[in-house]
Amino acid sequence: MTFTVLTLSQMGHVLAIRSERDSLFQQGLGSNRPLLGAVLLTFGLQLATCYGPARHVIFNTEAFTATELSVCLGLSTIVFLGVEIENWLIRRGWLYSELHEAHR
Repeated sequence: MTFTVLTLSQMGHVLAIRSERDSLFQQGLGSNRPLLGAVLLTFGLQLATCYGPARHVIFNTEAFTATELSVCLGLSTIVFLGVEIENWLIRRGWLYSELHEAHR
């Protein structure tokens, strides 16, 4: 489960850090199609690692239950939400505002 949480966390992180200020939802998922394709491919490969027919032989893993997969998805959103909250605070001028003022 740890590997899956880390993989999915990194995919959420890469989507969230595309801008220092704007939310992913403001930018739109389709605004960077190659990145979206890479994220979807990685997600698919991760699921294949977890559920594919050769998973036990190659990776020595067992398929997740629905609950375990839900836990992985839930935990992996923490990083994404953290970056989105940081961007929201920056947009409101509540975070790093003194740094942005120094560069003006």
